Amino acid sequence: MRTRTVTGGDGVEIHVEERGPADAHPLLLIHGFSQSRLAWTPQYDSALTDDYRLVAMDLRGHGASGTPSDPDAYRDSTLWADDVRAVIEGLNLDAPTLVGWSYGGLVVSDYLATHGGDAVSGIVLVGAITEKGTDDADRFAGDEFVALDSGFRSTDVEESVDTLAQFVRLCVEESLDDADFYRALGYNVAVPPFVRAAMQDRAVEHETALAGVETPILLVHGEDDPVVRSDAAAKHADLFPNAELELYADVGHSPFFEAPDRFEADLRAFLG
Repeated sequence: MRTRTVTGGDGVEIHVEERGPADAHPLLLIHGFSQSRLAWTPQYDSALTDDYRLVAMDLRGHGASGTPSDPDAYRDSTLWADDVRAVIEGLNLDAPTLVGWSYGGLVVSDYLATHGGDAVSGIVLVGAITEKGTDDADRFAGDEFVALDSGFRSTDVEESVDTLAQFVRLCVEESLDDADFYRALGYNVAVPPFVRAAMQDRAVEHETALAGVETPILLVHGEDDPVVRSDAAAKHADLFPNAELELYADVGHSPFFEAPDRFEADLRAFLG
């Protein structure tokens, strides 16, 4: 494992970990809301690291990355986009494939809308959103996830931890074992409530920009996703001109965790 820090948008330090051959095709893994790079542990522990350069970044305000105190630092699409570009350029990632899970799909969309798709060779969106604060974004958000919103913002320790415990369990269809549950709970709790609130309050829609992206795209979505309804993936399949859609039966919000072998196979097939 190799660790790096790059300077992202507005000078925020972005923490990065990578595994796999340095000269292999790079996959830039971008986690979701209130998560961390550790969400990608199944991929780091897989045979993907034999053939690909896996690079996982902590989003601003998450994991080991910097946490600006100004909520506006989490509302500006350009800043999220510049964080991604900083990783690509800082690590000299040659035509990487961007892999965005959940809110990470919005960050990928921020990047594409701001910087275009010329520097990347492929995009993988997993249980992803690409907009926030729109009618469709509200429609695609699962009821159980929406019900947690006040707890995401709460500064009461007991309420906050209880909410995040519910969220961790909501991210998978089956029950987590204790080790996986507490690991995920730990990095979710580490994100300050004001960061989650600012991210939830974003109002952003990239549909026009994304419709012009001709980069090949793989859409992966669990049919039983209670966080982001699978209708979102159907919209993305219509929106992107070069998209292919894989729906996973009996899988929830985390296909790469719940069905890692199939996810690896689909990823390898997409990458060719």
